Amino acid sequence: MNSQIKKGILDLCVLALLEKGDSYGYDLAGNLARKVEVADGTVYPILRKLASEGVVSTYLQESQNGPPRKYYHITEAGRNKLNAERDEWIKFCGEVNDILSKETGGKADE
Repeated sequence: MNSQIKKGILDLCVLALLEKGDSYGYDLAGNLARKVEVADGTVYPILRKLASEGVVSTYLQESQNGPPRKYYHITEAGRNKLNAERDEWIKFCGEVNDILSKETGGKADE
């Protein structure tokens, strides 16, 4: 898939994954990569940006396999952003699908 298309939606995908539960960066990156082809290291800049915007918060949690891990948690502002942008994305996808549909031939409604 075109990287420009993915670039605009990855923030939303990260928030949607965090809505399902807190996660540390490596685990979050793995969950995202199972669904969307992303380059290594893509998730960490997104997490830093989301944290600076206040839509995710972080905390440290002890790990049995080494040093404490930084976990990410979606904030109330993050949930609001996710809900608004998810609705926009779903509407946008529907409109694009209508244009691309072979049944309608991509013709605008008259």
